[in-house]
Amino acid sequence: MANVTVNSNICGFVHKIHGEKAGKNIVIDIETDCGKIKKMSHMEIPMDQTLDIRDNYVMIKAQEAQCSSNCLVPCGILHVCRIEMGLLSSSLAKKSGDINISFE
Repeated sequence: MANVTVNSNICGFVHKIHGEKAGKNIVIDIETDCGKIKKMSHMEIPMDQTLDIRDNYVMIKAQEAQCSSNCLVPCGILHVCRIEMGLLSSSLAKKSGDINISFE
């Protein structure tokens, strides 16, 4: 099981994303206080619909939930999917630490 925490400092929410491979899907659960992200809190994501940014299950669900275009949660979900699919090493991700955007 892969777990990440997304700190959305601009909107003030912290989201805990949990994912686990189940057959040809990645099951995602999200702990959050954000109403929009709660709409995405349980998804079974087809693995073959996560690789392209254009026809991407996660991005479609984010649009349906009316997430802001600068929401970091879809990116966090996709990182969890990549870890569960074996496309991103969990040990490398942990070693790398946080991903962040710094405003100057």
